[in-house]
Parts: sequence; structure tokens; C-alpha cells
Amino acid sequence: MTSENRIAAEIVSDKHEFRFTLADFRQICRLIYERAGIRLSESKTSMVYSRLSRRLRALGLATFAEYLQLLEQGVEAEWNIFIGSLTTHLTAFYREPHHFPIMVEHVAARARNGKALLWSCATSTGEEPYTMAIAVAEHFGSFNPPVRILATDVDTGVLEMASEGVYPLDRVRDLPEKTIKKYFLKGNGEHAGFVRVRPELQQMIRFHQLNLLSPVWPMKEKYDAIFCRNVMIYFDRPTQQKVLNKCLRHLKSDGLFFTGHSENLNYAADLFQSCGNTVYRPRVLSPPQPVMDACGLRECRA
Repeated sequence: MTSENRIAAEIVSDKHEFRFTLADFRQICRLIYERAGIRLSESKTSMVYSRLSRRLRALGLATFAEYLQLLEQGVEAEWNIFIGSLTTHLTAFYREPHHFPIMVEHVAARARNGKALLWSCATSTGEEPYTMAIAVAEHFGSFNPPVRILATDVDTGVLEMASEGVYPLDRVRDLPEKTIKKYFLKGNGEHAGFVRVRPELQQMIRFHQLNLLSPVWPMKEKYDAIFCRNVMIYFDRPTQQKVLNKCLRHLKSDGLFFTGHSENLNYAADLFQSCGNTVYRPRVLSPPQPVMDACGLRECRA
């Protein structure tokens, strides 16, 4: 059996509640690529069926073809749900913790002459920008440090969760108790088992919906540091290059660009140079002078 026939057999199996054809799967792949730059492989058919079938059930639809017709009608709210259903939102407080001391030392040196600007460009449910805010607040000993954080995501659903800042207790269980007491409010009564980020911390962050594939980004500022972690792995190479070029235009010439532990920018060596620890700087045209980060990173490599 060819690969195509095998996939066709899998997705029109009798075990499925909704009719789901190979043509449906291919159209979904095309739409999510065009809207969010995500390339779905043939191995994702079961995942696609499982996640979108919940939406069909909620809408009372019988086939994926009907759902795709609904999308083609251009209802923006449904597009947001569609994208949110097919994107992965794995995140945690202090995920890849080695990045935050690097960020803090970098920002502290640049906040002396005004506010330092940070950007979390794939915020998901908010743990990343809140961790950035906690790290900065700890360093400056203040809920009003000279730092502002922009937090964006393509998915309006998770962005709403992030802006609310409410989490089950088990999401903060790995944080030190003193950190929880200082930066979170524990719920009681009907809210028992949950914590809320303190409003003083939330005021450091501005949440905004942004599709990294949008032709124009609304931000006019350049940022001292950009967290773009575990984003590029979902894009194909041409999309990666486009997004990185645009990020570079929004990063200060001495800024830092943070990626995920499974990512590297070797293919974009004309844009970024590595400082180690999945941290990068914009590549300068002339040979750079040796720079040792305050956080102890080794010298940036040309």
C-alpha cells in the first residue's frame, strides 16, 4: 500500500464519528500553513481529527467538509479557534531557566538610561512573560522596574487566559514557596486550588494578539531582548527566514534573541551570531569586538 493510500485508509476509517477524507486533511494543512505558517506532516492526521472533531461536535456538524466550508466563509472568531486547536501550547514557569539570569543581567545594564523593552512573541498561556516579569522584579526589588514587556500570540484563546493570570496550583508547584507568596494570590472558597498573578506584576506586561505571519507588525519599538522559543520548529525554512528577518528589524543592535533548547540558528548565520546557551545577537557587518556578557556567557562567535 502506498503512503497516500495508507493515510487515506486511516482517515476514512469506520471508527471515526465524522467523515474525514484525505482531501479534508490536505485542505486543513494548506489553511493552517497559510494562516499560521505551521507545516503539518502526514503523521498528524490523528491529531488533526481528534482536535477538530471537538469543534464539529460543538457546532453540530456532520463532516469536516462542512467545517471547512464554515472557515471559508471567513468568520474570524472561528479561524482563531481553528488555529488554537492545531497549535501546541506546552509551557511552564521558568521553562529553560538558564535564560532568565542572562536576560536580567542584559536588561539591567540597559535600563539605566530609560525603560528596557522585552518581547515574548509566543506567549501561549502566559507563563513565559510572567516569569520574565518575576525575574526582573526580583532583580530590581520592585514591582515597578524600568522594564516593560510585550506578550503576543496568534491564539486569542490562550492570550485571554494569559491576561487573566489564573492558574491551577499544580502549575506553580515547582516554584519556591516564597516566590508563590510574593507574586501570586491563592484562591479560597470556589477558587480554592487556583492562584492568580498579582496585579502589580501584571501591570508590567501588555498582551496583544499577533500572527507572526502578518505582513505588517504594529509595533514601532525595537526591543532589548526577544524570546522566540520553540516557535521556529513549527515553521518550514522559508517561513523561518521571513520571521527571523522581521524579528531582527525589531531587535536592538545589541539586543539578545532567545530560542528553545531544540532550536539553533545556524541556517541564519547571516542574521544572528551565537552567544551560546541558545542565545543570539544580531550579526554585525564588521568583525565584532569581543564582548563578555555580564551574566557570564562566553564571547559571541563571529
